[in-house]
Amino acid sequence: MVAQNNEQPILIIKDTIPSNQAYNPLAPAKAAFYSAVLPGLGQAYNKKYWKIPIVYAGMATSVYFAVTNNNKYKDFRDEYKRRLNGTANPNDPYYGVISDRRIIDAQRYHQRNRDLSIVITGLIYIINIVDANVDAHLMQFNVDDNLSITPQYKLNEIDKTHNFGLSLNYKFN
Repeated sequence: MVAQNNEQPILIIKDTIPSNQAYNPLAPAKAAFYSAVLPGLGQAYNKKYWKIPIVYAGMATSVYFAVTNNNKYKDFRDEYKRRLNGTANPNDPYYGVISDRRIIDAQRYHQRNRDLSIVITGLIYIINIVDANVDAHLMQFNVDDNLSITPQYKLNEIDKTHNFGLSLNYKFN
């Protein structure tokens, strides 16, 4: 603080962003937009290339289960339609031993799992966008190396007992 001639003191605040790095307020929005257009592109914009395979593995896995459950749902649905029309083969090695009730249950099971897989795919897509946005925000956040947590040991001089604890030290410049 610097005071001059009975005036109010002037508070000088040091900027926390290093001078060699300019603050870009549009970077988080850009990263989110890129991830919305093509999943993983926002992570590439943030130079977090190791996250791209995770995004694609999650989306590919959930899409795989959605397609697999959809195909099984259609198979059981078609078998049930054939049974209603009277054109089902009772000697079929796979469907011939399954009751009508089990066919309906299998349809519902695979339909529910397909729908759940589609929802999970959407959630992974949204998480991809949010991750790119948050990561772009955090890239501009300055963390100084002077912030530290150090364990300290202090001997109590009064009763000579040993006290252990953690101390959080802040240094304000």
